[in-house]
Amino acid sequence: MLQIALPNKGALAADAVELIRSAGYKCQRSGRELRVRDTENQVLFYFLRPRDIATYVSNGVLDLGIIGRDFLIEQQAGLEEILPLNFGAARLCYAGLRDRNLTLNQFNGLRIATSFSHLVSADLAKKNIQAEIVPLDGAVEVSIQLGVADLIADLVQTGRTLEDAGLAIIGEPILHTEAVLTGRPGIVKTGSAADLFVRRIQGILLARTYVMIEYGCPRSALEHVCKITPGIESPTIAPLSKTGWIAVKALAKREDANQIMDDLERLGATGIVITDIRTCRI
Repeated sequence: MLQIALPNKGALAADAVELIRSAGYKCQRSGRELRVRDTENQVLFYFLRPRDIATYVSNGVLDLGIIGRDFLIEQQAGLEEILPLNFGAARLCYAGLRDRNLTLNQFNGLRIATSFSHLVSADLAKKNIQAEIVPLDGAVEVSIQLGVADLIADLVQTGRTLEDAGLAIIGEPILHTEAVLTGRPGIVKTGSAADLFVRRIQGILLARTYVMIEYGCPRSALEHVCKITPGIESPTIAPLSKTGWIAVKALAKREDANQIMDDLERLGATGIVITDIRTCRI
């Protein structure tokens, strides 16, 4: 039975469950249970502290896990990033008091509070900065106010927490992170349960990226509309009962959908319909 670790709380927890349920697996908890069994798909889901997931997966206790890229690198557990999951985006950034206006070349000799000691140490070494790291586990933004640190290095999403604490980002992000599917090298073998799980998740992620566009247009406009909706390999084209008209169907990037509709309308296309895709494989 395939065993997969999911975050039991935090920013990634709900989105991880939603993604996996969309792929056809039963992993919804009714309460605070540690594990949920999907008997039909022969998968056992464990709900664990995000910081513990890398440990269980790297030791071979569990097969796969969903964690942030930041945790994956920070833990140094010898795991690989199998698949980025397109949610939970954040930046690991340095920040300091807004009114101090510090720059990176002023970091030498300062104290930096962070929950990501390895990542920050590696970045400081790369920048040839000599600073003291103060390891903390969460809520690092208060460390400056309490006199524990001069700066922090923490995950930033909207920046609201930093702003409320009177802090401002300094320099470029140390790391861009998001939720990722992780596992031991070689765990995803062709035809294995892990491989099937990955392909199903890829299908959902792909479907979230694309929409299906269908419309009718004059045959004389075919060359032009095909440039607007080329599809993945080529659009599907079929004759209509209306003389000189054809029906066209193609996948298109979701983010481009409205512009595509505008362009098709200008070329005389009618009956333009854009629909969501539940899952797909290309």
